[in-house]
Amino acid sequence: MVISGVNKIFIMADRLYTSQQADEYINGLRMESKLDKFVIARMAFMISLSKYGTDVPQSSNFSGGEMKRPTFFKEDEIFIRTLIAQVYKKSDFSDDEIYSNKSIIKNHVDAGSGLLWNLFESVGHDSTRWIKDLVGKIELEGAKERLSKDLDIYIGKGVLSKDELYMELNDTNKHANSHLAIMGKPGVGKTQFLLKILTDIRKQSNFQTNFIYFDYKGDVVDNDNFIDLTRCRTYKLLKNNESLPINPFVLPSYEEQDILISAREKAESFASINSKFGPVQKGALADAIIAAYNRRSVGDVPYPDFNDVLEYAQLMYEEDNKKDDTLIEVLKDLAQFNLFWSHGSLVKPLDKLTTKTMIIDVHNMVVLKELVAYLVIERLYKEMSALPDSPIKDGRRALRTILVIDEAHNYLSQKNIFLQRIIREGRSKGIVVFFASQSPNDYQQKFFNFQELLEFAYIFQCEGVSSSSIQDILGCSAKTAKDLQTEVARLEPFQTITRSNAKTEEFVKFIAEAFYKNY
Repeated sequence: MVISGVNKIFIMADRLYTSQQADEYINGLRMESKLDKFVIARMAFMISLSKYGTDVPQSSNFSGGEMKRPTFFKEDEIFIRTLIAQVYKKSDFSDDEIYSNKSIIKNHVDAGSGLLWNLFESVGHDSTRWIKDLVGKIELEGAKERLSKDLDIYIGKGVLSKDELYMELNDTNKHANSHLAIMGKPGVGKTQFLLKILTDIRKQSNFQTNFIYFDYKGDVVDNDNFIDLTRCRTYKLLKNNESLPINPFVLPSYEEQDILISAREKAESFASINSKFGPVQKGALADAIIAAYNRRSVGDVPYPDFNDVLEYAQLMYEEDNKKDDTLIEVLKDLAQFNLFWSHGSLVKPLDKLTTKTMIIDVHNMVVLKELVAYLVIERLYKEMSALPDSPIKDGRRALRTILVIDEAHNYLSQKNIFLQRIIREGRSKGIVVFFASQSPNDYQQKFFNFQELLEFAYIFQCEGVSSSSIQDILGCSAKTAKDLQTEVARLEPFQTITRSNAKTEEFVKFIAEAFYKNY
């Protein structure tokens, strides 16, 4: 065998013996899951390699079960050796270091079997749930490591070519924007793909690129592994009286004109989510906001909260002898449900959103989901406007923050000026928008050309997709879009169609596999 250019000959051990404890774990899991013993051993090896790396505990017990070399490796010896070389940052291993009773594989199998068993116990010995949780764990932890800090994110392998595909997220020479759309019906792998991408972005940027994730269904906020790996903060609104430490009324400047403009803009945000919010309500809201700013102008903190705005709106309605309407109802909800920071809070409001990574869970709200999101988006836009341009080095732009909008079809049809401005202007500031929605049809809005600014588009299996929406989102011809219409409807889970990097008439069909599937 040739290692590092030197001919070396070793007699490699053809078997090893696990520890007694590992043998008990593996046999127990085999009985419960019906998986072969060698499969569980390989799973144990992989999860330990991912968790412990070179710091794996040394195992000195050999009284467990026998494991023969050909059974463990099968046809994957080169691949497994490559993984070990990558993790240990060296390639010159003797064969006994790889597979023997005092080997890397022996240590990781023994350590990993304990991790597998602990996970099995945590799910109540439910083998189906155990496998599901295990898959979810490795999907996120198995980042495709790159030797560069460039945000070239591994996304999968071509269906036919088997080539590895990367999303060159911040390469300004190839991509004008970094905005992204993931489309697909429920259950086809769309959310897993999104979480995997975000996890890899956090890791590859050394946690310098942040994200703000609006969790519309409430399923991501409980994903402990994703939260741990991305080091993000969660806010579960309307649960345990938790509120956002964000004040939507914070402005870069509190000149009279700035306050007037902001008040008018907030009225537009309110109107974008409720058709009953007409000119009268918009005017009343703007006046109440301006009055609330005036009240706080003499204090230490120059911005109001929703209690202030509600108070002035109610006073105006009483003076005009008007009955409560949609405006008062919405303001009452915003104030009474304690959704945002308010005066008297023991926690200071966040100074900057672009330096924070968070999941905002809005799924418990019936009518205010979009409005809460738009108020945060407005605050993000105001902050973005005051930022210097994001630096570019060797054609790579530093990305500050990714705005992630889950179930985006609930937002795309609304004419929110701040979301549109971030999409148009975010490029130079390093602010990026990721959408996850159900179909390319969602982006066909007459009032705003989303497709023109979405540089990355990934289509999973969709139903009822128009050929024109495929043409717009992929930038292909009408004929190609017509052909893809049938292809999209027949995609299997985790199969994805995207435009080619060259932006030609060709498209790419790939498997958006998580890294665990390579095992």
